[in-house]
Amino acid sequence: MKQSILLSLLALVSTAAFSQQTDHNNCRPDGLYQTPGINVPYCTVYDTEGREIISPDHPRRIIGYFTSWRHGKNGQPAYLASDIPWDKITHINYAFAHVNGANQISVGNTGSPDNASTGMEWPGVAGAELDPNLPYKGHFNLLQKYKQQHPHVKTLISVGGWAESGGYFDNDGERIASGGFYTMTTNSDLSINTQGINTFADSAVAFIRQYGFDGVDIDYEYPTSMNDAGNPDDFTLANSLRGGLMRSYIELMKVLRQKLDAAGAADGKHYLLTIASPSSGYLLRGMEAFQVTQYLDYVNIMTYDLHGAWNQFVGHNAALFDTGQDAELVAWNYYNTSQYQQIGYLNTDWAYRYFRGTMPAGRINIGIPYYSRGWKDVQGGSFGLWGTAALPNQSQCPPGTGGSTVSKCGNGAVGIDNLWHDKNTQGSEMPAGSNPLWHTMNLAEGISASYFSLYDLDPGNPEHQLTGSYNRHYDATAVGPWLWNAQKQVFLSVETEQSIATKAQYVIDNGIGGVMFWELAGDYDWDAAKGEYFIGNTLTSLFYNSFKNASPYGAVKAERVMPTQAVDVRLSISDFKLGDQNFPINPKLTLTNHSNSTIPAGSNISFDVPTAIPDTISDQSGFGLTVVESGRNASGNNIGGLQNSLHRVAFNLPAYLSVAHGESVTVTLNYQLPMPMPSNWILSTNGNSYAFAEEHPQLPVVSIGNGDGPGDGDGDGNGESCGGITATIHPYPAWPQPDWAGNPSHAVNGDYLSHQGGVYKANWWTNSVPGSDGSWSFICNL
Repeated sequence: MKQSILLSLLALVSTAAFSQQTDHNNCRPDGLYQTPGINVPYCTVYDTEGREIISPDHPRRIIGYFTSWRHGKNGQPAYLASDIPWDKITHINYAFAHVNGANQISVGNTGSPDNASTGMEWPGVAGAELDPNLPYKGHFNLLQKYKQQHPHVKTLISVGGWAESGGYFDNDGERIASGGFYTMTTNSDLSINTQGINTFADSAVAFIRQYGFDGVDIDYEYPTSMNDAGNPDDFTLANSLRGGLMRSYIELMKVLRQKLDAAGAADGKHYLLTIASPSSGYLLRGMEAFQVTQYLDYVNIMTYDLHGAWNQFVGHNAALFDTGQDAELVAWNYYNTSQYQQIGYLNTDWAYRYFRGTMPAGRINIGIPYYSRGWKDVQGGSFGLWGTAALPNQSQCPPGTGGSTVSKCGNGAVGIDNLWHDKNTQGSEMPAGSNPLWHTMNLAEGISASYFSLYDLDPGNPEHQLTGSYNRHYDATAVGPWLWNAQKQVFLSVETEQSIATKAQYVIDNGIGGVMFWELAGDYDWDAAKGEYFIGNTLTSLFYNSFKNASPYGAVKAERVMPTQAVDVRLSISDFKLGDQNFPINPKLTLTNHSNSTIPAGSNISFDVPTAIPDTISDQSGFGLTVVESGRNASGNNIGGLQNSLHRVAFNLPAYLSVAHGESVTVTLNYQLPMPMPSNWILSTNGNSYAFAEEHPQLPVVSIGNGDGPGDGDGDGNGESCGGITATIHPYPAWPQPDWAGNPSHAVNGDYLSHQGGVYKANWWTNSVPGSDGSWSFICNL
């Protein structure tokens, strides 16, 4: 014991000394905000490429949610820290803490022996022996015990979740509608609740120090301006605050980042800040430009629940790709509406590309469901897929579902097809077809498992009996497996080793940071002794084996050569309309010149946006903002996935408009699907190209016009870059440029020509003078 304490103290002293002696800016992940004046010890978590240090056999993240309520004291199977495959995973998110009535992080009455987090014990359970040296018991004790044996694994406390974003459950299991994240962040007048946010952030820092967590994971569902989003129990309160939720959410994440940075500097270790993010284009449309990504070490996208019994459209829980046949999108005539360019958005690939528009691939993790979703009495479709299953009596729809002639509430699977169901406020089963994957494996094999009696299945109820055959089907385009019981007309969307292997390869091929799954206890193995499937590690092991020899993840946002100098030009996006009024999406993009020089008229400003939106983004300010390099699929849709991640967008300041120090210029944007903050900004003017200092704080900040020259910055004319296009000594032919036969000068789509000191790109075949009409896009000055 004394030796262990001494070693721990020596490690702490060593870490603190390392933190003081290291230039941690070399390890800061690309795009991660750094609190001013704080030497954040990034190098305790990241290498000098900004990639997370885990272990040699973990080049990608494998993040599992561990739930507090699977403790076994309720007569159902337990899943304890001793059951976690510690050698296979990289991070554990503990679900859930909540925001209590005093705006503090809480897991309830920590003095109670019935508190699963800090009070419970499991005598006689092998591997669940508590560490007597810790001042708390419960799950937290076991997590710390095993974490000491597996130091590569980081643990985060997850706050919120579906049920506890707007309230919490007391010691008697009653839900207290305290307001949770909604009122902790936002006042009744829609202003930011600064006091509530600071109280919560201070308590979060104290909490992770007390219980040995490595960071905080915010599962706020949801700070969107879309009405009736999130838990129906919160609608009355949340809907009244919609106009201020996103602004308050941004402040919450900024304050958390700052306080975690300060605590990390004091403690000699970098603390992680992450979120579970929605993946639905509907929810994201009400979350502005998702301005919180700069404060996050990484984002876990909840790329599941893309279809479910809240409506009648029978489809995949977590499709990887669009198929062009999504029944919900078909019902809304979405594929035939030209402004969307047939980009289906109810799939994992779309959500990943959305975030890739503002973050490096390595700071993104895709979500995997270790559970099913399903319907009963399905009509039509192919073995149920893309059929419909509306609740027969629409007057009995659960709160927050149905309500339109197009979108009716669904007829969710129940009983034996709904093993992991939630209960409503009356204590009745919520039909959803929600099952752990080990149960769906037994259904597919027709196995009457030994655990059936633990889940209140009534042998006298036909819906609680194993009836009919559950046949396996697979949608190779969507990468979506499902079970279909023709006798009961039950459809269950599941995951299998086939789909998981494909998703793992998708993560590898795209340089994505890794995967997050909900939840650890849903994975399966074969129990030979009982002749049935039960809780195990099959899919998690598959991820581990797929990733262990993968290349390092993508650590850089830009896919182009960026300038080696920067100017202090800052940007913001504001004036988003609320909810369903926000279409088309028309916010105001404002650039403010904080440099000590003037941005000249005619300067070119370019940036990247994700291919998750159509390449038709434009402006309503007469600046000629347009996509100058499209990443759109050649097919014109995203069936089978988007082939590229970024569109390049540019506009010129008008000839009459220069921007002096302290002045701003505002452009009203116009686009169709939601996007996050644009990235990879370049200002090109007077023969020089500059990045933006707030996006690239490691670059030298110079005055506009006083840099070393365009491109590589050495001014030698070699290897220069104009608008991100690498040039040689004399790279751009001058206009006019007659063709080889002496015909009048013309250009075709993609040609770059120089004219009167500028470089222009042809948008289509043209014989007009560069810059004289819309057939040309200005790239930069030479």
